[in-house]
Amino acid sequence: MMAVIVADNLTRYYGARLAVDHVSFEVQPGEVMGLLGPNGSGKSTILRILTGYLRPTSGTVRVAGYDVVSHGLQARKQLGYVPEDVPLYTHMRVGEFLQLMGRVRGLPEAALQGAVDGVVERLSLGRVYGLLISKLSRGYRQRVAIAQALLGKPKLLVLDEPTNGLDPRQIIEVRELIRKLAGELAIIVTSHILAEIERVAHRVAILLDGKLLSVHRLGTDGAAKRLRVRVRTTDEAVVRSALRTIDGIDVLEARPTQGIYVLDHVADPAAVIRLLVQAGIAVDEAAPMGSELEDLFLRLTESRGR
Repeated sequence: MMAVIVADNLTRYYGARLAVDHVSFEVQPGEVMGLLGPNGSGKSTILRILTGYLRPTSGTVRVAGYDVVSHGLQARKQLGYVPEDVPLYTHMRVGEFLQLMGRVRGLPEAALQGAVDGVVERLSLGRVYGLLISKLSRGYRQRVAIAQALLGKPKLLVLDEPTNGLDPRQIIEVRELIRKLAGELAIIVTSHILAEIERVAHRVAILLDGKLLSVHRLGTDGAAKRLRVRVRTTDEAVVRSALRTIDGIDVLEARPTQGIYVLDHVADPAAVIRLLVQAGIAVDEAAPMGSELEDLFLRLTESRGR
């Protein structure tokens, strides 16, 4: 299948400052691609070029086959965009706002209400449909912003720092929403928080000072982590036999005389502890460790003097 995004040697200067330095990547249909990097790494500039708000100094970007410069209108019709600071009309009610945005996107009147009803259902906005946007929580405002981006059935959803400013419960809800939408369309999401990218993305592009350092494929369960456990036995065979009953877990390090094991791809630490205890192995300590992505990010950025 044709890639939804094809960026080729994308470069952008602000005056003399190089903000994006010959960046190339692709995003496939149904894929969640994360752009990860500290503030000032070029993430938002790349998104603004993708969405037609900025022109690249050089290089090209195609969205669903359309060049964002030479065929900008057709390219923009293929995507929905949720910027970091969402410009909602807070004096309008949710339903009114979504109808307005549907008209802005060129939806015919005969199809407008059906399209609005569809995104309201997908984003669970029924209970706030008639409320003023100014009365909504930040979490519901984010849902409204994503709903307007999905009008017109775009092939690409662009999310810039979608969990910024949300409380923990709202962050979890946005994560689940991204997972739910994944597979239906391509999604590109930015964050300077590594754990947020790791929990939702299939692949991650790591940026620093405008340069693309690496594109890294994540596990299917982006939340998987490393776990260090200390058990009250020196019998390595018994411990390994118990751990083999959990699919996907790897033993990265074993120090049986100390009872210490470092495990990788641990989606549910509590389940590991329960299994060991059920196998008659006392667990004295269990502590999460840095993930593979954290290690990669630190190695890449440290090599740049960070």
